[in-house]
Amino acid sequence: MSPSHHFITCQNLEIHYVEWGDPQAPVVICWHGLTRTGRDFDELAAALSTRYRVICPDTPGRGLSQWSNSPLEHYIVPFYAQIALDLANQLGIEQFKWVGTSMGGLIGMAVAAFAPERMQKLVLNDVGPEIPVAAIERIRTYAGSQPSFNNVSELEAWLRQVYLPFGENTDAFWQRMAMTSARRTSAGKITLHYDVRLVEPFNNYTGEVTLWPVWAQIICPTLVIRGELSDLLSAEQVERMLAEQPKAQAITFSKVGHAPTLATAEQIQSVIDFLA
Repeated sequence: MSPSHHFITCQNLEIHYVEWGDPQAPVVICWHGLTRTGRDFDELAAALSTRYRVICPDTPGRGLSQWSNSPLEHYIVPFYAQIALDLANQLGIEQFKWVGTSMGGLIGMAVAAFAPERMQKLVLNDVGPEIPVAAIERIRTYAGSQPSFNNVSELEAWLRQVYLPFGENTDAFWQRMAMTSARRTSAGKITLHYDVRLVEPFNNYTGEVTLWPVWAQIICPTLVIRGELSDLLSAEQVERMLAEQPKAQAITFSKVGHAPTLATAEQIQSVIDFLA
């Protein structure tokens, strides 16, 4: 089934989302990472759409969603969680399962803690309650720049290099990633789709980010996915997560860093099996 594109106003910002599957089916919400878009989930959403209604939003400041004039107030996880719940409310979705990559996982944790009766199952893709200082610095550095390219082919080559930790993916995956990451500048160049001001809240962080109290509040079954080479989610952190949450389980994918794309057959099947 082909996806459909929609726009809806949540918390006074226009949000773009892609929808897959039967509108009457159980719902899975897929939320992307910091500088990515909902289109990153195309492969997973297509596979899930045979049994679920799949909603893949673009976070404010990314993709086709509206940019905010108040980055310090709006480009933060608690506000994104409000967006998610507002979206679900407007679409008449009472309960849902959640797949979140990196930042999308943090949003999922917040939603699961704030509205536990609505979150049925949670997939955290290469993220946990603790974000190391080194990872925050890396994010601040790469996300705070806006490279310029002559064409989309140059952008694709750049994305393949920057996102080497994603591991092996198809040419079609990388081509789509380039197409959905591109924005034309007033000078006629190609740059990245997102609002560079999304990194401004990171300037307030002087140490590691810890959300262990939030993790303790989650009551739904949770799958923690880790890339073997990840610099954001360590094996030690996963061990602690499992020790503190009896309903949590974990899987590690080899030869992948931050973060698994959930676009390969093995990764997709692991999500399907858990959500069933």
